[in-house]
Amino acid sequence: MKKILLSLAAVALLIISATAASPTRSNKSEVARNMHIFNALFKEIQTQYVDTIDATESMRTAIDAMLGTIDPYTEYYPADEQDQLLQISSGQFSGVGSTIQRRGREVLFTEPQWGSPAREAGIRHGDRILRIDGDTVGPDMDISDVSKRLRGQAGTHVIVDVRRPYSKDSLLTFDITRGVIKVNPVPYYGVLPDSVAYIRVTTFNEKTASQVRDAVAEMLRAPGLRGLVLDLRGNGGGLLESAVQVAGNFVDKGTEIVNTRGRDENARKVFKTTQAPQARDLPLVVLTDGGTASASEIVAGAMQDLDRGVVVGERSYGKGLVQTTRPMPYGGYVKITTGRYYIPSGRLVQAIDYSHRNPDGTVARIPDSLTNVYHTRAGREVRDGGGITPDIKVESKPMNRLIYNIIADNWAFDYATRYASQHPEGIGSPDDFEVTDSIFNDFKAFIDPARFSYDKVCETGLKYLREAAEREGYMTDSVKTQFAALETLLRHDLNHDLDHHSADIRDIIDDELSSRYFSDADIVRRTLPGDSTLARARRLLHDPAEYRSLLAAPARK
Repeated sequence: MKKILLSLAAVALLIISATAASPTRSNKSEVARNMHIFNALFKEIQTQYVDTIDATESMRTAIDAMLGTIDPYTEYYPADEQDQLLQISSGQFSGVGSTIQRRGREVLFTEPQWGSPAREAGIRHGDRILRIDGDTVGPDMDISDVSKRLRGQAGTHVIVDVRRPYSKDSLLTFDITRGVIKVNPVPYYGVLPDSVAYIRVTTFNEKTASQVRDAVAEMLRAPGLRGLVLDLRGNGGGLLESAVQVAGNFVDKGTEIVNTRGRDENARKVFKTTQAPQARDLPLVVLTDGGTASASEIVAGAMQDLDRGVVVGERSYGKGLVQTTRPMPYGGYVKITTGRYYIPSGRLVQAIDYSHRNPDGTVARIPDSLTNVYHTRAGREVRDGGGITPDIKVESKPMNRLIYNIIADNWAFDYATRYASQHPEGIGSPDDFEVTDSIFNDFKAFIDPARFSYDKVCETGLKYLREAAEREGYMTDSVKTQFAALETLLRHDLNHDLDHHSADIRDIIDDELSSRYFSDADIVRRTLPGDSTLARARRLLHDPAEYRSLLAAPARK
């Protein structure tokens, strides 16, 4: 069966290769020839193959293989997956309102959204899904199928049987009334104690522009405002038009924010702001990181190119491709890359050229040595390719293997699940809660050393060094003695390692417990005091001289 599906996929690749070239008469003939081959092959397999072939599955395999040769953003959505497109554009969909995750043989609810039907019905983090409307959720059921069964029209019911870990009454049944799940693009905004306004924007959908505009208007009424921080970290983008409208809060009406160019170089579309700005002269800092992509890079890059704001944080992702949604037969849609976007300096921030692949089919980022220099409105140098480089870099703390395994192996998640089952009364107010020594020690006791494994860098490095010394002939008795001493000194002790990284571990536990007890706004607000990137932005806004110098034209030599 797999071989048959791959054969169809291979023919689909021939079709996309033909259509990738310029649309001359000969190429149109080539496309027609390949389409004829594909249709004939599909018909033969369906009518002559010894076993029954699922026509929908084989065609979907071919489509996905074909699109996989282009870029990861061109996607096909059949009629029964329209809710995904709706969520991208409108910021809402119908369902129960919880993320799910497969862990081994089980599928579990990992984060019922605050105020969602799932949470209101009683679903909690970590609940294992056993049955949906009487149908068993087995180890072989694809997680996308589980998601489809949970989603549905608002107002309809779905019966979900779960097993709740760390609970005496572990088998529970919930009758959930599906609802409209709204994705809030602005989970928090407010004026911080040092008179700095702050807005967290997580996506660009149909509601983002109006929510940002309302937030800015409200905060501008605060006396003695030093400036505004627009936090776009982790914002994967969304609607280009929404990004342009958000940028319009800070620059003059009619300012070009971005232009797009497609296959036809003459088909250039320019996007300008359409409303008078609310905060034209208010000092502005935009926060970015590796998760800042697409529409959020348009905002950050435009503010940088126009010398309107200072970008602080880490280099952004580098997605400069524009997608357009087009209808397909039988109610389907294709989201297809139709162009590239260019920000005011003229640069393209796309980090990967998907038209050039390595012999093994992989793609790579454009090296910095091959990027080009552009200039902001004031003449400052900026570069294309590879995302937006901040004016002030604040690198995130590197994650060690201990912390990685605590997160990846769900130790903190499972601990918080158990803690929540033992403390149904709550953990106090968001302003007062902290991970105490008692909670930290309880977490340490929760970890089973026999099941906790992670790469011990010192021990691994010493092992490689010993092997090298033996190969090179340096393993004398004296050296062996010194190796033995080093092994004793560098032998890992889990309890010691947990204590050594207690500050980072407490933050992880805090995040997990907060998600079980506090709203999205409270969770964001609780992270702000310890946010080093935000702290750097706030210091900048309290230093007008430094702020002006970063945006000033370079001195002539």
